Amino acid sequence: MTLDPIVTAPLAVQVHVVAATVAILIGPVALYRARRDMLHRLVGRMWVLAMATLAISAIFIPAAVLPLLGPFGPIHAFVIWTLYSLTRGMRAIFRRDIAAHQAEMRALYWQALGITGVLTLLPGRRLNAVLFGDAEMMGFWVMLALAVGTILVLWLRRTGRLGQAGQAGRQII
Repeated sequence: MTLDPIVTAPLAVQVHVVAATVAILIGPVALYRARRDMLHRLVGRMWVLAMATLAISAIFIPAAVLPLLGPFGPIHAFVIWTLYSLTRGMRAIFRRDIAAHQAEMRALYWQALGITGVLTLLPGRRLNAVLFGDAEMMGFWVMLALAVGTILVLWLRRTGRLGQAGQAGRQII
């Protein structure tokens, strides 16, 4: 593992990676902490700032795959989606609609982590080089295994064979 692909990257990429790392690490504290107290609000604001920084910095990173409009490609749609979701989540809490706020922010966290995580670790991408070095196909296999595992867990939950976290589910036969 080497950080050279990040250290030698343009500033926008470095800002993007730092914001993503912060968002990934503090997200669970902001989104799943049982008590909704001052710590939740503080970490939540930091998470929103990290996600907004992540989205805005992405505008300045040219698409490596399928640049369609100048430097912008399909992956830049996530910029719009992230900012839209953050706005919806913040508007919900300003209306004191806690359920909508919680749903919007949690959905954004998992979509950002899952969808863009898959795209980030594909062979030829900078973070793939950081984590897997010369074994770049390892990123593909790791993402495939995580995708299959996620689909399996979702299917087991939907069919009632796996309970929600903290609940006793039926045994898999």
